[in-house]
Amino acid sequence: MRPVTYRKYEMTHKQLAMLAPDLMLRDLTRLTYQQLLNDYAETHERQTTMDFHRHLKSSLLDALEEGLIARDPTRKAIIKGTAHQQHKIKYLHQYELQALLNELELEGEVNWDYFILLIAKTGLRFAEALGVTPNSFDFAHQMLTIDKTWDYKSKIGGFAPTKNESSVRKIPLDWQTVIQFSQLTKHLPSDQPIFVKGQVYNDTVNHYLERLCKHAQVPIISVHGLRHTHASLLLYAGVSIASVARRLGHSNMTTTQQTYIHIIQELENQDNDKVMKHLASLI
Repeated sequence: MRPVTYRKYEMTHKQLAMLAPDLMLRDLTRLTYQQLLNDYAETHERQTTMDFHRHLKSSLLDALEEGLIARDPTRKAIIKGTAHQQHKIKYLHQYELQALLNELELEGEVNWDYFILLIAKTGLRFAEALGVTPNSFDFAHQMLTIDKTWDYKSKIGGFAPTKNESSVRKIPLDWQTVIQFSQLTKHLPSDQPIFVKGQVYNDTVNHYLERLCKHAQVPIISVHGLRHTHASLLLYAGVSIASVARRLGHSNMTTTQQTYIHIIQELENQDNDKVMKHLASLI
């Protein structure tokens, strides 16, 4: 189990101790378990409540198998939750992104400016970009291979697997990016992460990006917002959802559609106008 996954189980345990500090295993019934879920659901969305339920259910089924309890208290449990909050993604328009990129200092050695540039050009996740090494690049074929991440949340650090199998991918690069990174990585160790120098914090890079956004006089976004910006610009440019999903490393197109639904709907409206104009011309 990865440390980040283990921490999720620790959080479930912490929530359980807060909600039912005096509940004994022998007193757990379908009624008391349902009440526990209902209490949790009062302050959490349904999907989060479902994850909480799955963690508890797996341990309780083990308890049932070991003979510690006589019946499965999770049977026919009803999963509730607060209304889903539709968070509008933050991204930059093309002219805003260009203004931000104009602020980058891309001369000399490795810095966070190159890191920001790489994510803006590829749509990588934060941990994926940290895991990039010089041998991740195939400059001859203008390709970047993503097959690992960097565990920046751990004090130990080190390479880690990608988020899922679909996250392992090859991303085509434009010739400008190829030239910039071929020069940058020329004398760096081929199998070591380019941007990792000791402990890396997401907040550190986000604060630096915030200062750049203010200086460029564009909306403030996070590093993850650069990933959204990359995807949004591709969609507006007419790139198919399937291609964007592969480039982002989404496990399926549904994830891409749900994340960028407002952009897709806007493009569909534009397409409807084009369809009507075309049909009107067929007289």
